[in-house]
This record gives sequence, structure tokens and C-alpha cells, in this order.
Amino acid sequence: MPYIEGEDRHQIHLLPNTLDDFVAEENPVRVIDAYVDSLALEELGFQMYSGTKAGQKPYRREYLLKLYLYCYM
Repeated sequence: MPYIEGEDRHQIHLLPNTLDDFVAEENPVRVIDAYVDSLALEELGFQMYSGTKAGQKPYRREYLLKLYLYCYM
């Protein structure tokens, strides 16, 4: 065999259709997601990125808050 035989790259069912399929229904990340989405972050003092500085764009503040909460659990 001169080459490594791999899987067919046109295969449809290699992974689930969405990332949501990877997360179980009872996973606490679903509670954190719903909780952070219900918050008014401006009223809590979170600042919006103005876009005036050069460089890489920051992550959305909602995503970072969800990540921090999940990591502290």
C-alpha cells in the first residue's frame, strides 16, 4: 500500500449536525447560557467595545462571562 487509506471525505454523518448535539440536556452549561442571556450587562457595568483601537477584535462579553461562570463551577 503506497498511501494511507482514509475515510471518504464526502461522508455526511461523521459528526452531529450542530454543537448542541454534543451537550447533554442536564448539563449546567445550559443554565448558565440562559442566565447570562437574561442579564442586562450594560446595567451591571459591562462596557461595550468601541472599535477604535487597532488589533484583534475582542470576544463578546456575554461569551466571556459564560466561560468564567462555567469555569468557576
